[in-house]
Parts: sequence; C-alpha cells; structure tokens
Amino acid sequence: MSKELRTAENLRKWRFTWEAQSHIPTLRLFLFDSYTKPSIQCEKLSVLICPSESLVLVSWTEDAQVSLRVPMPRVLVDTDSPVSFSALDDHIEVKLVLLLPVDHPIVLSFDSILSLNEEKEIAFENASKPLPLASEVKRLSSSGGVHFYCRNCSFKLTASPLSHFVEMPSVNWREVADNWFGACCCSFGGISEKLVARYANSYACAKGVCLLNSTNITLCKEDLVGFEFPDWGERPRYDSESDGSGENGFSESELNSGSNLACNEIPRFVEVKDAYFAEDFKCEVTKDESNSEGVPHRCSESEYSVKMASTPGCCNYTGSHVQNYDEEGCRLHLSEISLEDPKPAKSIGILKNHKSFLNGFLENIFMVRSSNISVDVKWIEFFCPQCSSLLGAYPCDDGNALVDGGVRLFKCNVSTSLPVGGPTDLFRKYTLEKMFASQLLECAKDELSFRTVVRDLKTKSPILQIVLINTNFWSCTGDCLAKEGKEEPVPKIDLHAVIKVLFSQCSGSTDSQIRMLEDSVTKDAVDEVFMLTHQIEELIESLSARKDTLPPSCSSLQGLSLSSMLR
Repeated sequence: MSKELRTAENLRKWRFTWEAQSHIPTLRLFLFDSYTKPSIQCEKLSVLICPSESLVLVSWTEDAQVSLRVPMPRVLVDTDSPVSFSALDDHIEVKLVLLLPVDHPIVLSFDSILSLNEEKEIAFENASKPLPLASEVKRLSSSGGVHFYCRNCSFKLTASPLSHFVEMPSVNWREVADNWFGACCCSFGGISEKLVARYANSYACAKGVCLLNSTNITLCKEDLVGFEFPDWGERPRYDSESDGSGENGFSESELNSGSNLACNEIPRFVEVKDAYFAEDFKCEVTKDESNSEGVPHRCSESEYSVKMASTPGCCNYTGSHVQNYDEEGCRLHLSEISLEDPKPAKSIGILKNHKSFLNGFLENIFMVRSSNISVDVKWIEFFCPQCSSLLGAYPCDDGNALVDGGVRLFKCNVSTSLPVGGPTDLFRKYTLEKMFASQLLECAKDELSFRTVVRDLKTKSPILQIVLINTNFWSCTGDCLAKEGKEEPVPKIDLHAVIKVLFSQCSGSTDSQIRMLEDSVTKDAVDEVFMLTHQIEELIESLSARKDTLPPSCSSLQGLSLSSMLR
C-alpha cells in the first residue's frame, strides 16, 4: 500500500470532540485516534481557522505533511485572539476564544437571525429545554384521537383512538393540599384530609383515558390490543365506595362529552357528599370561559368562604363564614358545613386498591425513588407482542392481582403517530438518555445529592453508581475530514446541551467497595433510585458509548469513567 493511501486511511480514524461550558467564552477541541502519540509523532503542529468555511485546519509533519479538516459548530469566534493548541500524549487540544458564550441567546438563535431553516432552529433551541408536558396534554387533547405505537416495530398498541388526556398530579400534591387547607382541625384540616381521601379514591385508570407524567403514560389495560394479562382480577375495594367513576371520578357522560373540568386544583371533587362537605360542591364555568381552548380555570382564595359549626373537641367554637369565590367565571358553591357525620365512618376511607397511589407507590415507574418503593407492589415488565421490546410495566400485589388495571408505557419506547419519529410524533424527542438526565437533575435538586446509586427494581441490588459533576456543558463529536484527494462537503454541526457524569458498574466492585457504598446510602450521603433491568442495561450501554467521545487520558477520574448524557 502506498504512503498516500495509508495516510488517507489513517486520517479517517481521527475523531474530534468540541466542548464548551455555559457562560464561559471558550471552546475546546479534542483530536485523537487509537494509535498516534501526538507529543512525539506530530511535529511542526499548526492550526488555522477558516470562519467562512466553518472549518479548523490542523496540520503537522509525520514522515510527510498531514492535514485534518475539522467542522466547526455555529459559534462566534474572536479571530483577533490567539489560538492556543498543544500536542499531548494521546490527543491534540485546541482552545478558541469566543465573542459570546455558546448558550447566549444570540448564539442560540442564529438560524432565526439569518432567516435559515426554522425547524432546525426550534430543534436546536429546544435542546436544553425540559420535556414539555403541559403542551403535550394540550396538543394530544386537540388532535381528535390518538393511537400509540411501538417505537421499535410500529405495532399499534391501542384498540381505538384516545381523546381524553389528563396530567398526573405533581409529586408533592398531598403537601399542597395541607398547605392550602391547613393541617389542624380548626383551619380546614378536615377538608384537607377529605380532599386527599376523595382524590385517592377517584384516581382510576378508566377506559378511554390516558394519564401522563414527565416520563410515561398510563393506559387502561382494556384499551390495549394483543396483550394477555394474568387472570387474577384486581385488588378488592370497599363495598361502600365507588369504582372511581361517576360520583368521585370521571362519569361516562363527562368522558363522552370531552368537557374540561374547572378549578384545576381539585379537578375530580365534583358533587362530593361528606361530613365536612356540603351536598352541592361543584365548579361552574361561565359560557365565555367554557369556550376557551382548554385554559385551566383557577379559583380565588380571597373570595372563598366556609361556615363551620361549633362542636366539642375543636379548638374553634365560633363559626366563621366564608363567601363563594369567583374569578374568571369560576364559582365554587358551598352550603353550610356540618360536623355531624351522616354516613358511617368507613365511607370516607380510602379504597384498598388506591392506598398505593396515596402513598406514592404508583408514581414515576421510570426511575423510582426509595421513598416510593413498597413491598406490597411489584412491577411486571410489559413487552411489545410483536417485537418483544420493552414498552413499560404494570403494578401487581403479592397475589399477582393487578393493582389499578393500568399499564405504564415509557415515552421513549412509544410513538403517537406513524411514521415513528416523524414530525407529528409528539414523543419523538424522548430518549432514555434524556429522560434519565432530567430525572437525575430533579433528584439532585430535591435531595441536594450529586451521587446516585441505581438499583435493580426487582432484586434491589446496586448495579450502577453515578456522580453528577457538571450540569451546564455543551458538546458535539464526529469524524475528521481528510484534506488530501477529493474534499468531502463540510457537514453542519451543532453543540448539544449535556450533563457530565462519572459512573462505574457495581458488578466490578469488590466486597469492601460495595460495603462502603451501602454505608454511604445508610448515612444519606448517596441517593438511591430503582429502575427496570432492561433500562439499566440500555443506560450503561449509552454511558459507555459516550465515554469514547474523549481521549483515554480525559475519560476517567479516581477510578470512575467520565461520560455525558444529553439533556
């Protein structure tokens, strides 16, 4: 093989990685391959910037003249500042000075300024934004009917199109109820308890209704086709309670009409009859507001009134009167509230099959926190009947009975339309990597911990250890272009928002390291989460692949591998 052909073949093996940190006007370039030692072999190294062509030309002498063409992302380079570069043992590093940081609004809106492709601008601008749950609910509800498909094989999962979509409550919805009504008997504490109980009882996976949260959707098992569920029935209910529809939940007429409930904070407490509630407890929307496009109606606290009767045992013997409140056409009518309970005590109890929901055991199954783990609930993996790829999971009790009849499907594994990943697929931007990064950032914010242990949801064994080290990084990677011979067209590349993490698999840890890790978890120095086996395996594969975007000398720290995840 001639020297020219051998040189061209070697150049195709060179890789580049651009990196920058938010708010810092510096852009770093890493050039590396698997066998070259630049500190010895790359003599007379030179770097030339070509802004007009969006290229960086890197040249050196190695028996012959060698040149690389490196595509440059859309940034504002300060051409008057000197370029810093050096040849190290396993890579070449180049530093460019920028006029503006890579996350500056002007840089993020280059396409809009230059009147280029609007769709590409939106995709680039949304790279660092959280996954938009509220807009998803609105777009799905206005679509007129949605089928869900397996992302891997395009198999249609639903028997009929769904048109009713409900956003799941936030994680701290029970605390919100206490904060709104108070937690003691004299400051609407009874109302708080009743709201929590009634809400838990009204929660149900009803046929024709899709529940959404940030990572998964919940469908009633009767809406799915091609699946056979264990015929063990569902957990028993209290005989005195309803089945989650009608009085306390969605009535059939409400589902058929598709009407929006007003008073968003308490969406399902319609016509509640109870010891602390009046017989007529409902929200009415004016005609003008009911015609608005799904805008949630809020009720004003300042105009809210309740009349409480005095009763022995309560610290407030003098009744107080509160007025009906009305804001933007939303009215809440309350008659006198009597503390004499006309019903048996068990009528206000929580349904057995909804206690798990009330305690948080049926919330985010994608990444479960330790506080949401219950020995009474086990999760069964749910696979596509055609290609056997993982789609989600559903909860069962110790007797293998379905807890609530709902199946959780991960957004990164399903699509809302065909073709999969097309412009009308609302879930096309969801990936396991992005969803995990979003949840990891949320855990770090809530728990003030930057170390996380990922455990298997079934065995509870530690599988993966992750340390969050930087949440404001931008990066992109690719293959270098050769200058010799026919020049290839320069691809346009963009920097993507990522988080930097250190990780290690616990399978390679010694017994002493595992004991130290468990001690750290016990002392609350390390947060712990639980995931399904297939998800952990895919996550490890993704982290290992991104580890190779940097040279070996930059891909590890203190025995942990350095990697990144798109956010």
